Amino acid sequence: MVPIALVNEALFYNSFESNIFFKCIHDEGKNADPHIGSGDENADRGNWNSKKEYLLSMIGYAVGLGNVWRFPYLTYKHGGGAFLIPYVIMLSVAGLPLFFMESSLGQFCSQGPINVWKAVPIFQGVGITMMLVSTFVSIYYNVIIAYSIYYLFASFQEPLPWSDCSNWSDMNCNITAREYCNMTAYNGSLMAVNTSMIADGNQSCLEEFLASVPLQSPSERYWDVVALQRTSSMDETGPVVWHLALCLLLGWILIAAALFKGIKSSGKVVYFTATFPYAVLLILLIRGVTLEGARNGIEYYIGSQSNLTKLSEAEVWKDAATQIFFSLSIAWGGLTALASYNKFHNNCYKDSIIVCITNCSTSIFAGFAIFSILGHMAHVYGKPVSEVAQAGFGLAFIAYPDALSKLPISPLWSILFFFMLITLGLDSQFAGIEVITTCLQDAYPKVLKAKRGLITVLICIVLFLLGLPCVTGAGIYWVNLIDTFCAGWILLVAGLLEVFGLSCIYGGNRFIKDIEMMIGTKHALFWIWWRACWFFITPVVLLVILGWSLYTFTAPTYGSVEYPQWGIALGWCMTVFCLVWIPIVAVWKLVKASGNPWQRLKSVCSPTKDWGPYLECHRNERYGQAGMNDANVYVISNKNSTRL
Repeated sequence: MVPIALVNEALFYNSFESNIFFKCIHDEGKNADPHIGSGDENADRGNWNSKKEYLLSMIGYAVGLGNVWRFPYLTYKHGGGAFLIPYVIMLSVAGLPLFFMESSLGQFCSQGPINVWKAVPIFQGVGITMMLVSTFVSIYYNVIIAYSIYYLFASFQEPLPWSDCSNWSDMNCNITAREYCNMTAYNGSLMAVNTSMIADGNQSCLEEFLASVPLQSPSERYWDVVALQRTSSMDETGPVVWHLALCLLLGWILIAAALFKGIKSSGKVVYFTATFPYAVLLILLIRGVTLEGARNGIEYYIGSQSNLTKLSEAEVWKDAATQIFFSLSIAWGGLTALASYNKFHNNCYKDSIIVCITNCSTSIFAGFAIFSILGHMAHVYGKPVSEVAQAGFGLAFIAYPDALSKLPISPLWSILFFFMLITLGLDSQFAGIEVITTCLQDAYPKVLKAKRGLITVLICIVLFLLGLPCVTGAGIYWVNLIDTFCAGWILLVAGLLEVFGLSCIYGGNRFIKDIEMMIGTKHALFWIWWRACWFFITPVVLLVILGWSLYTFTAPTYGSVEYPQWGIALGWCMTVFCLVWIPIVAVWKLVKASGNPWQRLKSVCSPTKDWGPYLECHRNERYGQAGMNDANVYVISNKNSTRL
């Protein structure tokens, strides 16, 4: 290291041979880019305005719809409170280690999910896979936001339109099943007669000839007939459902507006979108626990109904690991993209702990709010909680709206609930679009630096057009198909390659030294757990989950509707399209490399010459040689820098 003397006005160092001190502080007066702040450390990419904005963005990204509509159901399904045991274990051995790894990687090199693989060039296709998955997910995820926007507008009515079978309904809308007497078997005639008609004629039907035809509840029928205008199968596309298309457009307008200035604008929006769901969940919980039957719902969720024997079932552990993996948004590229805008010496370890604990606590907290009101709904219908509890779309747009419609001042509770779903979805969408824009910006920094707002708008327009098939009569089938084939085990493959590439090829010990450049040197005992996870525990867990997921894979269905063969084939094509870039890029890198086969392999498994911290002032003796090709020397004072 060359000693550096700091003076008030300027530091002049007139040696081109010892070029190790470079620009870290940009001139405030020269920066007109709205995406770069006057106090940013990185004058090319920009930084978060504050630590709060980064943490809220990460929490908003991790805490999504799955925390509300999937985790509570899994907890109830897998033994109640007993499910928390594998859940916490999987958080410790898989979720937190990968979260810490991804955020550290992005912060260290200040690059998105593709360029971070300059550390291991042969795995750069993993970054492309992450970007493509985020693109596919962004298409259908905003459709779910559109559903929520539509229900939000529909909630401004008294009574709520799905509270009963009103003028929009048909004969299939009823709370109870309709009973028929099988007259074909009873007296030889070829007909089935409603039992009420037989009763009106002072006749009776023997019990063995009774046939019960299940009907749909008002909320379920409203979801299918009015909101979705769902067709009978994926083969029948149907017209565009225009009220959903307009809601989808509104959703994309909100996202484009929030991201127009990149993290500078989205960082302000998350002050509301990341905190509002907690206020609503608290309000719903307070209201829920005061309702009759709420205690039964909570006991089914995590109370006296807990079943420790469930821990012996492999599916429980698989679901716990899968929920952790997807809930923390691991291997989507968003963690890397958001962390890349941190300042170099930000404590990414502390941030990872905070975000992961907040995410998992939110899931548990949301379950109380959900099941307290579902318990009341079961009490009103006189049914056990198990018959009203659902997951996914069934919980968010059928069961819970139905339960809210039974409360006094039901429009208020419905408005709060769907507004909460919108904010939960928007936060996740912000990061998803940020993945795409960050990758493009990293690929073409000079061309796109001043056009980031325009690029964001163009991306939103393209994704809106691609999402239109998801708001046709068969739209829900498309949403479910993309979710199954693009947001499933593809991420497990990406996560497994990620931890293998960084731990085994790049080198876990080298990666730890990189992290210590940012957060300071830690005692060897500090790294024992992380080494154990990165080198062995986490890869084994991911491999087992991946194998189990593939072994138990079944063709997707929507309720009782099966997908056509061409739909399943299309789903696999999407999967292949996302994954194929991993071998393609690996082969391409090998072909471009020089030397014999072993030299080529060694070359593409070694970091590139420009790998390391983005700013030269952070490239110490470990990475200092990378900047020697530049003959420019930068001089730093307390206000500006001067090129010699």
